[in-house]
Amino acid sequence: MVSLLPAINSQRTSICFSVTSSSAPSTPRPAVILPGLGNNTGDYEGLVATLKEGYNVPCVVAQVSRFDWLRNAAGLVDPNYWKGTLQPSPVLDWYLKRVEKAISDAKLLCTDENKSISLIGHSAGGWLARVYMHKFGFSDISLLLTLGCPHLPPPKGVQGVIDQTRGLLDYVATNCPPAVYTPELRYVCIAGRYIQGARLTGGSNSPPDEHTSGDTNSDGDQSLPSNGNSTYVPAGPTFQARFVGQGYKQVCGKADVWGDGVVPEMAAHLEGALNMSLEGVYHSPVGSDDHTRPWFGSPSVVDKWAHHLLN
Repeated sequence: MVSLLPAINSQRTSICFSVTSSSAPSTPRPAVILPGLGNNTGDYEGLVATLKEGYNVPCVVAQVSRFDWLRNAAGLVDPNYWKGTLQPSPVLDWYLKRVEKAISDAKLLCTDENKSISLIGHSAGGWLARVYMHKFGFSDISLLLTLGCPHLPPPKGVQGVIDQTRGLLDYVATNCPPAVYTPELRYVCIAGRYIQGARLTGGSNSPPDEHTSGDTNSDGDQSLPSNGNSTYVPAGPTFQARFVGQGYKQVCGKADVWGDGVVPEMAAHLEGALNMSLEGVYHSPVGSDDHTRPWFGSPSVVDKWAHHLLN
């Protein structure tokens, strides 16, 4: 449903790095990949291959099936679910055990040169990594790199917004250690700017992005043919932009913001972390295409963040 919007805002600072295998250390830290909500281990096979073949980074993916996510339905019997004050335990203990096993397996890949590991959390896997670090410690973790993770709880009191995590992100914000960027432990939070959402009703919320190519502006508006006196005649946001915007609103309280098609950019960053935003990057490996709809794990996108795993 979501089409690629290759718009680039010239006022934003782009952070781009290119690291090839020839410049990478011979024995980089092992990485543990934590799947996002609804994803399974197999969804990350391409990312594992890219990191291993292109950067010599050995990876372990936490063992999760799509069926496993149905375990979260156990939270429905917890009164805190209905109050919006749900906590990770016991409803997410199954996931944390998979993380623990994956980290244990990754430690077997450590060398005398690198005894710590990196965590790569995709989507909900990012904040679940923070829950793991809070509960089990992080002395053997030197990097938490999150990809399109909704780190922040949705704002309270916004009409039409329901906390989809039923309080879990409030727990994370209140109890998990704050993000840092130090020699001992680094948080790197990466957001995608794939499409800008729009409000459910009303017209365009801002003028078209001057760098947008094609016949779609930065709001997902479609241009009508010009009458010769103007080069742009707005016809209002597309259904696609409005649909995506409603998803963004449930996460951050606003519909007319940029995001990766699922998670808004503003929710994917953390104060204290090194925050990056990548243009044209889609949220999930499911429904992505390395050429027309690249996601965070597509080879061309990995090249922009893989250096964090190497130093």
